[in-house]
Amino acid sequence: MRSVRARAALGATLVVAVALTAAGLAVLLVLRGNLTDRAGLEAEVAAREVAGQLALGATYAELELGDEETHPVQVTDEEGRVVAVSKDLEAVSGTGTAEVDPVPSAPVPSPGDDDDDDDDDASTPPRGEVSSDQPDFANGTATVDGETADYRFASVELTTDEDVTLTVHAGAPLAAEQEAVDTVRNSMLTGLPLMLLVVAGVTWLVTRRALRPVEGIRRELAAITASEDLGRRVPEPDSRDEIARLARTTNETLTVLEASVDRQRRFVADASHELRSPIASLRTQLEVGEAHPELLDVPGAVADTVRLQGLAADLLLLARLDAGERPGRAAVDLGALVREEVSQRAADRIPPEASVADLGPLEVAGSRGQLARVLGNLLDNAERHAERAVAVSVRADRGDVLVEVTDDGAGVPEAERDRIFERFVRLDDARSRDEGGAGLGLAIARDVVSRHGGTLAVGTASAGGARFTLRLPSAGREPAADGG
Repeated sequence: MRSVRARAALGATLVVAVALTAAGLAVLLVLRGNLTDRAGLEAEVAAREVAGQLALGATYAELELGDEETHPVQVTDEEGRVVAVSKDLEAVSGTGTAEVDPVPSAPVPSPGDDDDDDDDDASTPPRGEVSSDQPDFANGTATVDGETADYRFASVELTTDEDVTLTVHAGAPLAAEQEAVDTVRNSMLTGLPLMLLVVAGVTWLVTRRALRPVEGIRRELAAITASEDLGRRVPEPDSRDEIARLARTTNETLTVLEASVDRQRRFVADASHELRSPIASLRTQLEVGEAHPELLDVPGAVADTVRLQGLAADLLLLARLDAGERPGRAAVDLGALVREEVSQRAADRIPPEASVADLGPLEVAGSRGQLARVLGNLLDNAERHAERAVAVSVRADRGDVLVEVTDDGAGVPEAERDRIFERFVRLDDARSRDEGGAGLGLAIARDVVSRHGGTLAVGTASAGGARFTLRLPSAGREPAADGG
């Protein structure tokens, strides 16, 4: 069963069926119990009425047993022998004995009989005692005048004035109880299927209406997949339920996916453009060298090759970062790393000056190679734009390690401070220089720092140039944010 509507309708129907069945059984049990107790009460009243007559001294022959068909009566003595029964009682069960023929027994004295005690008041009739204990109840059958029916029997004990213990068994018919239970049961058996059909139909319609927006989302997603047009969006219902949130989340995902695909396309286009220039230059120089070896510009070819190699390395690193590559968690001493990077640039156009604080921990967790790449890119950028001086400092700051790279160049306009970290972005002054890079260094630096749980920002240095501030969490402290 692949349809959500069908599963929902079936599930709701099963739940309702179980609930109604349990409720119906409970109703039948309560109804049967109440009617049985009512019949037991009637039987008890009839039994006590007969017991009262016997306690007042009535003989068995003088007993008024009422309606034999409604309340059949059987009286037994201490030995379980039947001493009196209702008229036309032919068979009985549930009273302790199935006998319906009275045995010869001493009659109970009538209210007017005298005894041998001269001290007794002749005008006071002898009296027995009816037990006040709760009578015993049992279900059984009785055949009266050829008709057999079910009865609820109550058994009441009494003691006559002659100290004889008798038990009166009186019954009340259970026909009304059985008829009521059968009527209710038949009504339930008739109404249950109809109610289940209504529940299934209503659930099917409600679920269909509720899932209609989902079908619209599915169709639109299928159309987007077929057309590969990520600019389309799925319809968002006006409701505030889970389906509306699903539609909004889907559209947000499509927006992020569209931006990612556009960024990837721009990346491929920019990479192709940046690679075309050094490759074309290198090819031209090699072709000229092949035709005129004396005109081969070997230093220029080497420079183009180095530039091409660096650009390829940058593109590969960006591809790994975009693929979600995580940095290592080795301890890296940023102070030592800065000294090492600065020492390798002694012959640069503007050798940087390093200032490393001796106080506080300067170790961070991450990839030494990637962090060295970040420092190298920042120093290259500062040297490219500096006039006379480039400085780098490292110090501990509130549980972080802070690295600042400054120059005395023109600085970065405030409107361009976020844009310079985008890929293949170069400001106009950088484009006008031959030594300008491809615009990937700062983008790589921010991506690497972000994946190390740090931040990279640009501001204005005291000398008027640019100040790049790199902040990384110290080793042993969890990053404040996951940049991956």
